[in-house]
Amino acid sequence: MFTAPDPGLFRLRISLRAVLGIGLAVALCELAGLSLPASVTGGLAALLALFTVADPTVRDQAGTTVLLPVVGLPVLALATALHGAPTVRDTAWLAVVFAGVYARRWGPRGHALGIFAFMTFFIAQFLHAVPDLLPELYAAVALSLAVSSAVRFGLWCVERRSPLPAAPAPLAGRGLDRPATRQAFQATAACAFATAAGQLLSHERWYWAVGTVWWIFVNTASRGETLIRGFRRVVGTVTGIVAGLLIAVPLHGAPAPTAALVAVCVFGIFYTAALSYSWMMFFVTVMAGLLYGLLGVLHPGLLALRLAETGVGALGAALAVALVLPITTHTVTDQWVRRALHAVHDCTAAAARRLAGDAEADPASGAAELEALLGRVRQAVAPLVHPLNPMRARKARARQVLALLDVCARETRGLVAVAADPDASHDARLTAACRRVESAVESLLGAVPERALTAHEGAPVHHPGAEQALSHLHGLERALLALAAPLRGSSPARA
Repeated sequence: MFTAPDPGLFRLRISLRAVLGIGLAVALCELAGLSLPASVTGGLAALLALFTVADPTVRDQAGTTVLLPVVGLPVLALATALHGAPTVRDTAWLAVVFAGVYARRWGPRGHALGIFAFMTFFIAQFLHAVPDLLPELYAAVALSLAVSSAVRFGLWCVERRSPLPAAPAPLAGRGLDRPATRQAFQATAACAFATAAGQLLSHERWYWAVGTVWWIFVNTASRGETLIRGFRRVVGTVTGIVAGLLIAVPLHGAPAPTAALVAVCVFGIFYTAALSYSWMMFFVTVMAGLLYGLLGVLHPGLLALRLAETGVGALGAALAVALVLPITTHTVTDQWVRRALHAVHDCTAAAARRLAGDAEADPASGAAELEALLGRVRQAVAPLVHPLNPMRARKARARQVLALLDVCARETRGLVAVAADPDASHDARLTAACRRVESAVESLLGAVPERALTAHEGAPVHHPGAEQALSHLHGLERALLALAAPLRGSSPARA
């Protein structure tokens, strides 16, 4: 896990920046004389701002960060005001859940704002916050967001040199066919189940079940993805509880070592988030135990209760994706694969135009889009290739599709590199090869893509740049033709 490739040390830098930003936020809350619950709230607000805001440009990131308190503070006020009215409180939280998931249709900004709104309601339950505490909580959130923003956008702006890759646009659809809409209903139903079942286990810590449901539904789009994520959350929670028994309980909330270990957990959360949900949940669980130790309520029974509430939340999520407007793994995977194949075509056409002398053609952007889409394809296919999947034939087909798409990406990158060479040229064979690639895409998608440019008359017939481009185009054609068998043989059986 900690030896996984980290190009440009990007994960390391954002993890260290998170430790610095959150640490400074909590320190200033303490220096301002705020209470311990307020400082905890400030630290969590800073963590969420640094963790969830993932717009592709620094300007958009700053805009989303400014909007966080606009969304979060009214929700925090609502949660504290309803502290003494459980039925109304639960109903209001379900409304926040629905709105927060539905907001994902608007991309990274809606995603971040939805998470922040949910978590401010969660924090109020975590701290059992009442209206008298609200001024301190407001001050802590405002101060922490200001400090973490100063670190992110001023002191250590990692994204200015290494911009975040643009996330693929959400899958299209209308009404209940839109994935975000379906998930909003699923998550709300699952949270309703978790609220009722969680309160049967504990009237004080029931909110852990609701939190489990929420985070299981983050970054998932199908039934299979949600089930796998629920399994990984349980695994991370179990291992985190074991570590909590060995680390957090013996500390008895001692401030200095607890603060040091919380910093380690923050680093672990940010460093492992992109690699392993189980590891991230391990660090989240250990950090939660340490925070409970600071608040003076930690004991082994509390950690056992957290495990039980996590199980209830995972069960609620599993029931919801199975029974409420289910979205199958096959359906989601098919849509992402089709988008990836369209990106292969678009990138190929742009490279051909560039080789033909069109300086405005930009195949590099198409290649970047293809890489982002392939990442989403891998996530969608993950349930099919998981070791626990008993359907070997579907697993083999899914692995074959991934391998061939990786070949497409490799050949596309090579084609883009050739097109970037100002000495590269274009000949009639390149036009023919591009058309064969287009035909291969057409046979897979059932749609006729836009044709590439034709060859210029009088262009060299055997230019070295064209030879390299032809090699990559032939590789693309072979991979696309090979994709026909696994794609057409994939069963629409539900997963």
